[in-house]
Amino acid sequence: MWSRDMKHIGIVGCSFEGAALCYRTICLEAEPLMGKHAHPEITMHTIPLAEYMVHISDADWKSVAALILRSAQALQRSGADFLICPDNTIHQAFPGVLPDSPLPWLHIAEEVAAAAAELNFRHLLILGTKYLMEGPVYPTKLRSRAIEWEMPPPDERQHINALIFDELVYGRYEESTRSYFKQVIARSKQRGTDAAVLACTEIPLLMGDTASPLPTLDSTRILARAALREAVREEAPNSRLERTR
Repeated sequence: MWSRDMKHIGIVGCSFEGAALCYRTICLEAEPLMGKHAHPEITMHTIPLAEYMVHISDADWKSVAALILRSAQALQRSGADFLICPDNTIHQAFPGVLPDSPLPWLHIAEEVAAAAAELNFRHLLILGTKYLMEGPVYPTKLRSRAIEWEMPPPDERQHINALIFDELVYGRYEESTRSYFKQVIARSKQRGTDAAVLACTEIPLLMGDTASPLPTLDSTRILARAALREAVREEAPNSRLERTR
């Protein structure tokens, strides 16, 4: 049931569609646990995606970290107890965030890796922006759990990236785009992967298990559920909370 002792969740937004899905998931899935109309206290702070893209495009992760910290500080002032970010790509800046963060975090790739391990998936396809697919965010977390992974080939990465930034972040979900993702996943299945990580927080709005040739790991909802568990947790804090120094 609802209690004032529950932890206050701070959401650092980046693209609005992914942030909205994360927020909505927490609220919808809280009610069966907490009672009618109940959910933990939640505050979201979102700097425009345009500001992030200036630095992401230049691979300037130090400046991306500075933007994340601006949101973290605002959320601390709002009373949040811990933070999440439903944007996979900007997790590449986290090594520059955690040392100065005023609050602890749940890390999206760590939560996905934990979910994959629990479901006994051993070889994952990672789908996301080109920055995410070509970066260290998922390899770092999956390697620690002895889970193998692969990214789509370079031409597919480029096309997926264009679809994300030209369509998905604007809330456009075309049937042709869904078909393309299905083809990418089907080709990966033939190469031996056993699940697809939807590691762009808008992709779950385009497709899920019913449309996919492989089981999917929905990074947005996995993170939202982890945040909900942490908010209602009565015992010691989650060991996966990434602490500040």
